[in-house]
Amino acid sequence: MVEKKVVIKNETGIHARPASMIVQLANKYGAEVTLGKDGNEVNAKSIMGIMSLGVSKSTEVTVKAEGEDAQDAVNALVELLESGFGE
Repeated sequence: MVEKKVVIKNETGIHARPASMIVQLANKYGAEVTLGKDGNEVNAKSIMGIMSLGVSKSTEVTVKAEGEDAQDAVNALVELLESGFGE
């Protein structure tokens, strides 16, 4: 299992558009990918799961992946999260 913590930088946190970007990226990998906040973990391939976390600016989230391309999945998602989703 690969795991990395990231602090969300964009002003609006993770709303519908960033959530859909996360889902699209996570679906490119065969690994099981989760996004976690405050002990709650959701499937990063589920937009409803991600939205249910209620992630706002300056919130720390954990990206975890398990499977053959887990390292690549975590690296790509961390890069997306740190980019601020182009906002």
